[in-house]
Amino acid sequence: MYNNIFSLISGLIFGIGLTIAGMTNPAKVIAFLNITGIWDPSLIFVMGGAIVFTAPCFYLLKDKRKPFFTSSFQIPDIKDIDRKLILGSSLFGIGWGMIGLCPGPAICSIAFIALQPLSIVFVVAMIGGFYFTKFLKI
Repeated sequence: MYNNIFSLISGLIFGIGLTIAGMTNPAKVIAFLNITGIWDPSLIFVMGGAIVFTAPCFYLLKDKRKPFFTSSFQIPDIKDIDRKLILGSSLFGIGWGMIGLCPGPAICSIAFIALQPLSIVFVVAMIGGFYFTKFLKI
């Protein structure tokens, strides 16, 4: 129960933070990624703020044997860089650069901002992609 409540609160804080930072605005993200044109470096402060907050937390919790609200850490067994990882991360980066949205900010823009058609299309396509890869067994 605590795990679900903590997950909900964390997700809400994350979504509000993305919205306040402007990560739900595709034009702002594309301006950040456009280093050869009119570059908007303001999203560097979002990353810096995340690092300043998270680094001490990782240091303080490094010797912890289990998380607060569950019995063990869930660490992936697969550590190899394979074709699926390269293909998936490449598609993610291409999509992020073309549209200016990635999954977290897209969902936030639907939840916190008046339903933007681009965000709705993105989330529907993202969910379709999940099912499409299951169908292809990639």
